[in-house]
Amino acid sequence: MENRRLKKSADGPLAGLRVVEFAGLGPGPFACMLLSDMGADVVTVERAGKKLGDPTDIVARGRTVVTAQLKDAASRDEVLALLDRADVLVEGFRPGVMERLGLGPDVLAQRNPGLVYGRMTGWGQTGPLARSAGHDVNYIALTGALDAIGPAGGPPSIPLNLVGDYAGGSMYLVAGILAALYERQSSGRGQVVDAAITDGTISLMSIFASFALRGQFTERRGSNMLDGGTPYYSVYRTADDQYVSIGPLEPQFFAELCQRIGVSPGLRDAQFDRARWPQLRDELARLFATRTRDEWTALLEGTDVCFAPVLTLSEAMRHPHNVERGAFVEVDGVRQPAPAPKFSRTPAAVQGAAAAGARPLAEVLARWET
Repeated sequence: MENRRLKKSADGPLAGLRVVEFAGLGPGPFACMLLSDMGADVVTVERAGKKLGDPTDIVARGRTVVTAQLKDAASRDEVLALLDRADVLVEGFRPGVMERLGLGPDVLAQRNPGLVYGRMTGWGQTGPLARSAGHDVNYIALTGALDAIGPAGGPPSIPLNLVGDYAGGSMYLVAGILAALYERQSSGRGQVVDAAITDGTISLMSIFASFALRGQFTERRGSNMLDGGTPYYSVYRTADDQYVSIGPLEPQFFAELCQRIGVSPGLRDAQFDRARWPQLRDELARLFATRTRDEWTALLEGTDVCFAPVLTLSEAMRHPHNVERGAFVEVDGVRQPAPAPKFSRTPAAVQGAAAAGARPLAEVLARWET
């Protein structure tokens, strides 16, 4: 049964864009969720027998699902007919898999010269590791990112799979696809977007590469400005065993923090004095431990001290700022992150929950004829 809430005609900035997604895991599906949220008509090619209809599968939202046996010639021909009408293809298989299926970029470019072919992998299409298995933790380990995250004297901390899969992977894939679509307006030709999580994560490290060149970044965890090494850019435990975050990097913001929470006068000029950082950290820890998280929030939130309470995901859904901005929406009874970013004229919108079932591929072909 078709998802009853799937919009027939999206009005986001990508309305009218036709995307074929070959079902996978991780960054490819998340990229396609973003494209769908922005109005693209995303059709997911799934293997036959895959269980569908889980409304809690947020990343699968807003798609039409069709099934195909890609090793079967007749089924593959139907998929090829769909790709003839598509603007974008997204796949996340190991290098060479699509070519062996007869669906590689060279074959498809002959049939549909304007097709933008998005390839999402961890290691990229080339290089000695290209055909190796891996996951987010491996990819960010190879880029210098994982080594830089964690407490001083401790092991690297794994930052969920946000840094590699979704920031270094999905976001760069979407940026690459949109850039290729823009270029197609003048050339009339598509191209391959080779999005590797390692490449994207290395790109994300650009500012720290600059800091290192200037002597402002050391390769020791917990000893730099943005890794918790400074006492004024850190998290502190509160009286109720919760946490708050502070980040007053600018001197005027640090001065306001000191004034508002009562830092000892003798430490108010210690912001950039590394020798006194241990004393300053102890002072801040002592002070924040005197009140609860909510008490500190009432005192500091909305001021220029660069403060925020450390919230759980469920708490974030209820925070007044997120509520006011509509940062979470409800789809078929499931509370979930809203589309981002926001657009002034062509608002993004969730096109529906994860598909309750597959649709006939012929039906999608007919829809794409118009």
